[in-house]
Amino acid sequence: MIIEKIRQIWKIKDLRNKILFVLGMLVIFRFIANIPVPGVDAAALKRLFNSNQILGLMDLFSGGGMKSFSIVMMGVGPYITSSIIFQLLGMIVPKLEEMQKEESGRQKITLWTRWATVPLAVMQAYAMINLLQRSSRNIITSVNSLDLIMMVVTVTVGTMFLMWIGELISEKKIGNGISLIIFAGIVSALPQTLSQIFLSFDKSQLFTLIGFVAIAIITVVGVVIINEGQRNIPVQYARQIRGNRTSGGSSTHLPLRVNMAGVIPIIFAISIIMFPSMVAQFFINAKTAWIANFSHWVINLFQDQLFYGIIYFLLVFAFTYFYTEIIFHPDQVAENLQKQGGFIPGIRPGRHTAEYLGHTTHKIILVGALFLGLIAVLPLVMRYFTGIQSLAIGGTSLLIVVSVVIDTVKQIKAQMSMRDYDGV
Repeated sequence: MIIEKIRQIWKIKDLRNKILFVLGMLVIFRFIANIPVPGVDAAALKRLFNSNQILGLMDLFSGGGMKSFSIVMMGVGPYITSSIIFQLLGMIVPKLEEMQKEESGRQKITLWTRWATVPLAVMQAYAMINLLQRSSRNIITSVNSLDLIMMVVTVTVGTMFLMWIGELISEKKIGNGISLIIFAGIVSALPQTLSQIFLSFDKSQLFTLIGFVAIAIITVVGVVIINEGQRNIPVQYARQIRGNRTSGGSSTHLPLRVNMAGVIPIIFAISIIMFPSMVAQFFINAKTAWIANFSHWVINLFQDQLFYGIIYFLLVFAFTYFYTEIIFHPDQVAENLQKQGGFIPGIRPGRHTAEYLGHTTHKIILVGALFLGLIAVLPLVMRYFTGIQSLAIGGTSLLIVVSVVIDTVKQIKAQMSMRDYDGV
């Protein structure tokens, strides 16, 4: 069945070219992710990332580029942060909210998001380099001001290049470009991880292996359930009589998905939860006593397993609702139904339909947000009982991989369905 689907995809020239283009862009990304910035002790840097969960998650979003201090060490993190800022502003500033409803307005916001990515990338690159310089592990050797500027500029250009690649991929409608870049970074580390597990495996690590397998099975099943789950709202179209002809009168349904936001809430939540610790580590050696003490307090707070898990769950829960509000507009759906002569049985067209869709969506998303939040913190719960740090990072990686694969497969199927429809 799968082989037959692949053959069908391969026979469609346009779709085949799009998939090959996306694969080519991901190969380019993996190539530049292995080009290091000079002046760094790679072994000491790797040990630092392996011993710190927050840095491990940051490396996850850079596609492994941060651990190797490559020219794309910041990954798409600054672009994600910029996107979050403008989407939050869209909920607060009425002018931006109006712009989000129009195509020209969305294009302007996208342009502003790109511009804001530049200073964010500069600040994050400088903060990370400064943090590594102050580390007791002697990761970065002595660099002068010119070397520092060149490092920051190089890393910033790398981030903008990845942003450009991500947008090119998204234009092909074969998955979300930013998500696929993160996905490629996670998958590229899989062979090395598996080889390390098998080479160093002994009986004492049996529980660790069982933990990974359990997390993998539960995560895959859970993500598939919440991504495939939907509620079908019945829609009836009014019958129209024109002369001797009768049209309309058909009935269909409007699918409301349990998780409309996909993997975006997970990406947003991790981006936000990493930010306080990263900023705090930048001020940990400040000369002002209260700033240094506050920085230590923030770092210790986010290293607390219980606090970290609660915040992570709440952020995933909140961003699931938040992103659904951005991508699903009941008013527009109700207006389109009314224009097409459609209505929900028992519900008046217009405002009442919009209110019904909004209320129904909130109830459905409640289940999806709770389920997604529980799946997200499951690896942290396992880590709490086992004390194995890699379970948390590995579970988060698996969650992102499964969600991205499901979303990409759906987009490919949608394009195939469109071509079948055009053929008919």
